[in-house]
Amino acid sequence: MSYTDYDTIGTGYDTTRKADPYLAERLAALLALAPGAQVLDVGCGTGNYTTALEQRGSRMTGLDPSERMLEEARGKSSTITWVNGRSEDLPFPNAVFDGAIATLTTHHWDDLTMGFRQMHRVLRKGAPLVILTSTPEQMRGYWLCHYFPGILERSCAVMPTAEATLAALETAGFHDIELEPYDVRSDLQDLFLYSAKEDPTRYLDEGFRGGISTFAALTGKVELEKGLRRLHADITSGEWSRVRAFYAHEGGDYLFVKAVT
Repeated sequence: MSYTDYDTIGTGYDTTRKADPYLAERLAALLALAPGAQVLDVGCGTGNYTTALEQRGSRMTGLDPSERMLEEARGKSSTITWVNGRSEDLPFPNAVFDGAIATLTTHHWDDLTMGFRQMHRVLRKGAPLVILTSTPEQMRGYWLCHYFPGILERSCAVMPTAEATLAALETAGFHDIELEPYDVRSDLQDLFLYSAKEDPTRYLDEGFRGGISTFAALTGKVELEKGLRRLHADITSGEWSRVRAFYAHEGGDYLFVKAVT
């Protein structure tokens, strides 16, 4: 996957991708900043979590490399500063932000360490960075691997491991790194890759899959159709429940990472 993928799927993205209240609360709680703090959202997309944190009192700047995504974002708030740019070359002075977030975006970066170096540079001393991501280890526990093995393995291949993320953060100068696993909840409103882990019928819906970069960018038509036929058959027969049970695992479906400059 690359930065350009979201120029392709940006239109209609908000049909399925919305700020989930629980995730927004966790981001705000992990940042633990006073009202009025200056917060940078790197890889903000259409600004769902940027606006959610603004509503919780932060003064937000949203940055994304996709102009199409930013066009959607600008319609949500005129008081947020929206900037076209890349994580590896942040167009901001040193030490201007009190905190930063990066939600489900680090796997799109060209250079993880450089992205974190840049974030460290623009954050004030003692400022928190909060990341929401998933790891290949977590993703190999998704039952989606049973139906779309090639697609999920390609997605795992571009997803930084937990070790790679921690190493890049430390190299960039961050410390006090904390990990918090997140298991998908039944009321999740942000419909990313494993959001429908308890409702397999959602994956049969092309509209649902359209907002998920794994399906939009890493999927061949033949392999997708084969997996969908198999999934549909297993839902009908009840076999899916056994597949779901086989893939049950510990360690969360996604991961919050907090680090401090």
